[in-house]
Amino acid sequence: MNNHKTRTLGNRELTPETLMMGFGYDPTLSEGSIKAPIFQTSTFVFRCAEDGKRFFEVAYGLREREPEEALGLIYSRINNPNLEILEERLAVWDGADKALVFSSGMAAISTSVMALTRPGDTILYTAPAYGGTEYLFDRILPRMGIKTISVAPGAEDGSIAAAIRKEARVAASIGGRLAAVYVETPANPTNLLVDVAEAAEVIQSLNAAEPPVLLVDNTFLGPLWQQPLTLGADLTLYSLTKYVGGHSDLIAGACMGRADLMGRIGEMRTICGSMLDPNTAWLLMRSLETLHIRMERSQTNADTLADRLRNHPKVQTVLTAGGPERSAAQQAIAARQCKGRGSTFSVVLKGGETEAFRFLNSARLFKLAVSLGGTESLASHPSSTTHSDYTPQAKARCGIDDNLVRLSVGIENVEDLWADLEQALAAV
Repeated sequence: MNNHKTRTLGNRELTPETLMMGFGYDPTLSEGSIKAPIFQTSTFVFRCAEDGKRFFEVAYGLREREPEEALGLIYSRINNPNLEILEERLAVWDGADKALVFSSGMAAISTSVMALTRPGDTILYTAPAYGGTEYLFDRILPRMGIKTISVAPGAEDGSIAAAIRKEARVAASIGGRLAAVYVETPANPTNLLVDVAEAAEVIQSLNAAEPPVLLVDNTFLGPLWQQPLTLGADLTLYSLTKYVGGHSDLIAGACMGRADLMGRIGEMRTICGSMLDPNTAWLLMRSLETLHIRMERSQTNADTLADRLRNHPKVQTVLTAGGPERSAAQQAIAARQCKGRGSTFSVVLKGGETEAFRFLNSARLFKLAVSLGGTESLASHPSSTTHSDYTPQAKARCGIDDNLVRLSVGIENVEDLWADLEQALAAV
């Protein structure tokens, strides 16, 4: 029995935060080192020629892997101990069959989408979404013969059921298929939620020979506050740069989910060479040990600040995931699929871009930068940065106004952060 892969202690199922300290790593294989070393190597030595043959048979799909047979170490583009340990720990949080890590969040998204689609396919995705995701869908995939359709969940009800049914019919009528439904929830930067369980149910009801794959970008709330795989999603995607990395010092991404789909994505990762490097994987293992502490503290801070901002005379509204300012439908989705609101939210100020810029330029503890999920607090202006390529009509449709400011709340003292927001608002 491999004790380093044991998830129970007697009759007790161990929690993810405990498993992050050692799951998937055997110290006896590394001179007793309590932490996994960095395996900074390009290739691995086979014990014998027969091992090399067996390893390549499995890696190249020439035979099925035997029960309990591990994928032998061959070459770090294919596998590496640091990547494997990290992937096993990430899979624990989301209850995934398999996880794969990539050189960036966009590498995870693009590699996964390319592995699951072919020319003539259609992808339906929710808007607003991360800028890089929309660029891939709107500008790159159409060059490859893949049609992409964006939908903004209407009336704040979080439903994309009608859009899924419509696009499945349209694709079938021209001899194609709806290959994937891509959901980012909460949406960036409006924090609107999409009903993942409903989307999964609708996809199943299509009774298609090749049902669309449901992919969910879980960067904003995962893995503590939302777990899409338990709601019926096929795959979950992350920018590990954000909360999982958590220190604004690395770039990485992940995809995890069903074993059959992950096999196809793993093949594409190997051939495209979009895997993560061992050093960054080691840093992420470090970060996973404090993930729950950091996310809990930052969410507590964010809840306090959001509540106070709602009562500020210069604030029009505060946009949190399923918060009191949202519709009853949004609050109901949050109650069903979220364990928390996270720590990234948006503030709509009274005024326009001028007032927003005054606020941002006056902040001192909130650093003016894009990204989110680090230990430090950040503030950004989506309309002029991450979503600047949106047309005025698209911004209006998605609720990305010039007076909207996105805040990513860190783990600093909450009263210090409030003092900073108060003095920045005084300048508006």
